[in-house]
Amino acid sequence: MIDLLHSFRPQPILFSWNGIEIHWYGFCIVLGILAGILMAIKLAKYYRVSSEMVLDLAFWLVLGGIIGARLYHVGLQYEYYLKNPVDILKIWQGGLAIHGAIIAGILIIFLFARFASGLSANFKKNFWLLTSIVAPALALAQAIGRWGNYFNQELFGRPTDLPWGIPINLINRPLNFLNFEYFHPTFLYESLGNILIFLILIGLHIWIIKKQKTSWEIIVAAYLILYSILRFGMEFLRIDETPMVFGLRLPQVASLILIVLALLLTIPPIKRKLTK
Repeated sequence: MIDLLHSFRPQPILFSWNGIEIHWYGFCIVLGILAGILMAIKLAKYYRVSSEMVLDLAFWLVLGGIIGARLYHVGLQYEYYLKNPVDILKIWQGGLAIHGAIIAGILIIFLFARFASGLSANFKKNFWLLTSIVAPALALAQAIGRWGNYFNQELFGRPTDLPWGIPINLINRPLNFLNFEYFHPTFLYESLGNILIFLILIGLHIWIIKKQKTSWEIIVAAYLILYSILRFGMEFLRIDETPMVFGLRLPQVASLILIVLALLLTIPPIKRKLTK
């Protein structure tokens, strides 16, 4: 595996036929979404949430999540997209920011829990239950989807001499790193980190199911904290351009905000007020 990463030079096109091109990036994103939906359906059964309801929610989450992730990315690179507005639609070239997807997803689940039929009358219960089901599914989807960045040769880390460093084609290297060939595979670090987060969240679900508890907000908080810690650390390695705020990269600031919000869910007085 290490030798393959170190020597293999990925191409963005999975296959093409009669002018139709299928990109690895899109394939990985779709594969991640499908895996996440199947995981959510399986998990929802233990809470007596129908697969039809999960599929209805998944439709809006996928649609809204992609739009939110793209808009967030465009906002980070607004100077480029002001000059190249048509490129906003070219999502197959990469550029889906997870923080935008998370924000859009929370809003969609909020509206779905309030207005969808077939749910209990307790809106807050519906919201936390549905969000806790989505959390591990999202972590799994991220773990798979990150491989799309590998095939696009994007969002890699700093130069490295480590044996698992990945080669980056000259055209994809930033100008100040043209003399380096091998870079940290941050996509792999984050993919493995998301697999670990997924396993932890599933473990929490098993504990809740066995103990017959309704502490679903703990699972949501765990995802937000664990992923934010992972992403905060990854940003020290990444070299793609992003706005800086108080000496930190913007995704690091967003991660800190999510950690604070998640910690509030674990403080008993605040937790009771938010979830009763």
